[in-house]
Amino acid sequence: MIVCLVTERHGADPVEQASLAVQAGVDLIQVRERDLEARALADMVQAILGAVAGSATRVIVNDRLDVALACGAHGVHLRGDSIPPRLARARAPEGFLIGRSVHGVAEARDTAGDVDYLIAGTVFPSASKTEGHPCLGADGLRAIVRAVRVPVLAIGGVTVDRLAAVAACGAAGIAAIGLFRDAMPSPQALADWRTRFDSAAAAS
Repeated sequence: MIVCLVTERHGADPVEQASLAVQAGVDLIQVRERDLEARALADMVQAILGAVAGSATRVIVNDRLDVALACGAHGVHLRGDSIPPRLARARAPEGFLIGRSVHGVAEARDTAGDVDYLIAGTVFPSASKTEGHPCLGADGLRAIVRAVRVPVLAIGGVTVDRLAAVAACGAAGIAAIGLFRDAMPSPQALADWRTRFDSAAAAS
């Protein structure tokens, strides 16, 4: 199970979150602060990189390939209106992670060949989306997973109670903001999440 924390500084301090995420065993931290100017974003990314130094946690920057490369981040996460993944790949060093947000099967198929992973959503109703925002649901997530060969992470309305449902769709893990906003899980709690997820995946 891949676990990705997506930052949202108005809910929690991203640098403090990063330190706690390392202790918990979070795999990826996506720095998603879209309203920050490049300099302020770069300062935050560098601080987060410092917080994860020496650990297995990787830091990826939302959309801003320039900031990710300048700061020495581990990767970039591209939105639907970002540059094409193949162009990002051409500019990136070896081992640089490239992810992409997708909202349907066609989009996933079109981009999967140039990325290391996809984040699919919104899967379930979420507090961060307006009422009536379209959701993939379990069937939509499953269809995306079956259409590509790269890991797919589910985002949107992901809760501990929905981990089994996500795993049953064949997803490789989760990405979330709200799940981490109130408190970072302890290492034992995150280990329990992984057990729950992996057991559901094995049974599906």
